Amino acid sequence: MAETHVLFVEDDDVIREATQLALERDGFTVTAMPDGLSGLESFRARRPDIALLDVMLPGMDGVSLCRRIRDESTVPVIMLSARADSIDVVLGLEAGADDYVTKPFDGAVLMARIRAVLRRFGHASGAGGTGDGAQQGGPDGGALSFGDLEIDTEGMEVRRGGAPVALTPTEMRLLLEFSSAPGTVLSRDKLLERVWDYGWGGDTRVVDVHVQRLRTKIGQDRIETVRGFGYKLKA
Repeated sequence: MAETHVLFVEDDDVIREATQLALERDGFTVTAMPDGLSGLESFRARRPDIALLDVMLPGMDGVSLCRRIRDESTVPVIMLSARADSIDVVLGLEAGADDYVTKPFDGAVLMARIRAVLRRFGHASGAGGTGDGAQQGGPDGGALSFGDLEIDTEGMEVRRGGAPVALTPTEMRLLLEFSSAPGTVLSRDKLLERVWDYGWGGDTRVVDVHVQRLRTKIGQDRIETVRGFGYKLKA
């Protein structure tokens, strides 16, 4: 992790300094900023490997900052929220965040979530495998087809009706899980384990929001909700 650059945007001086020290002790390179505007400037100037964004920031809030970052990059984003039941969590995920951590957070938990996201992005970009249950290829050299939806599992590209579909690495891994078992219901817990690398119980809102984001890109009726059980890709 020595070369992993973290952008950390937090307006609380104590939390910012303590977390920066903890991240640096764990081998990360950290750029810490106190507000959303300076965070955006730093992101554009240095292009970090991952961004940790507090929801409540002066100048530009964390949700808006996440949205601006997502407009320009697929870099992984983790939101930090003071309330687990806050609507800010959902807003952050809808803005394109890949995960969130509730404050106050345990340092070990934050490190584990950062590493999980980084592992996931490395796999999704094609640097490694596609995870448990993700299909490596189809009968046509790594190409899978579901109606007008085409998935190149080797080139990590998706087309709908011949037009390219831009997916974040998290959305790509989610789609790979569905496409590896079309017609099979995948529970939210199973998706948390396979896509988000949660070895423990997690907030299923992360799954629900990302499924909805994926639906807007590949077709609302492509992924079916099976009430009380989970989701499945229509074969």
